[in-house]
Amino acid sequence: MDIKDLKMLIKMVTETDITEFELENADDKVVIKRGCNSAAPFQVQAPVAYQYAPAAPVAATAAAAVAPAAAAAPAAAEKEQGDVITSPIVGTFYRAPAPDAAPFVEVGQIVEKGQVLCIVEAMKLMNEIEAEFKCKIVKICKENAQPVEYGDALFVVEKL
Repeated sequence: MDIKDLKMLIKMVTETDITEFELENADDKVVIKRGCNSAAPFQVQAPVAYQYAPAAPVAATAAAAVAPAAAAAPAAAEKEQGDVITSPIVGTFYRAPAPDAAPFVEVGQIVEKGQVLCIVEAMKLMNEIEAEFKCKIVKICKENAQPVEYGDALFVVEKL
């Protein structure tokens, strides 16, 4: 089996709802697993809850300075507001189709259903992440060329 066949199989798995694929012939055996087991959604949620937990000690230490504490409260409220678009795969997040090209979306932009939001590169395959509904981009959670895990927040959006 050559690299083209492997890339085709990986693309097939990533573009469908298949979570496990196994192919065996006389010469080769290929097993492709994607996603995670049923316990993983709870593990994915734990880091998000932990990110909000440190906000209380920071606010408590800043209680002496009223302005910083007041600024921290709206920031925490902004994080919780809106729907989150998460990464469907593990890979590298790219905001633009090429290094010298303009980003697919910017904060405040309204996007239509099916419009490309970003690319997540996985094993040299460029996977376009599209909007599943019409929405407004509230926050871009990842930096360009940053690694992402399955379930990581990519965008915070407001449904329209």
